Amino acid sequence: MLDILYPRNCVQCGTSSPDALSHLCWDCLSDTPKIEAPFCVCCGDPVAGDIQHDYTCFACSRETPAFDFARSAVRYEGAVGAALRDLKYNNAVWMAQDLAALLLACIQAEYSEIDFDLISAIPLHPARRRARGFNQSALLASALARRMHRPFKKRATRRIRSTTSQTGLTAPQRAANVCGAFRTGLFTRLKGKQILLVDDVMTTGATANACAAALKRGGAETVYVVTVARG
Repeated sequence: MLDILYPRNCVQCGTSSPDALSHLCWDCLSDTPKIEAPFCVCCGDPVAGDIQHDYTCFACSRETPAFDFARSAVRYEGAVGAALRDLKYNNAVWMAQDLAALLLACIQAEYSEIDFDLISAIPLHPARRRARGFNQSALLASALARRMHRPFKKRATRRIRSTTSQTGLTAPQRAANVCGAFRTGLFTRLKGKQILLVDDVMTTGATANACAAALKRGGAETVYVVTVARG
């Protein structure tokens, strides 16, 4: 009845009542490249070629990230890329549930043996959040926490410095842009915790790394990162 009153369409091709997820059809979802091995064992960045051993990318070899591991479900392309852009820039908050399903599938594949104590999200600066009206990463983390039956700590970290958009910046510029931008939340107890840190898209990992560093300074034992897509 709800589909009659409020018809659902695939965000990519417009197919009515898509049967894969609420707003993604199987054809479009299957056309979105999945993140599969081989990839960096630390940050999860895919690498081309036939590699039969554990591989660590140049960036992680040069400087070990603050997070323990990072994994992503798909490439930032196709239907999922369109869904993420709709969520972030067109206020399509209803996409959070479909995207959380992809996050859960990634966790079941990559982090199945880890018992997370809590789930958190990359925070926005208060000014940016007021302008946008919501934090897309927090929406994803909250939806994922309900599926995993784990507590979601919205204020585990806070962004204490407003930063420019990471879009268009080089890897060193991205790292400098977010350096020192995060701090653990007030009255947040993180000592000895295993934390799952959620974001929408990971490109160079600079933002996730800076946020994970703040969580580690706050006492977190381990920080695992999961994102819907990899840029």
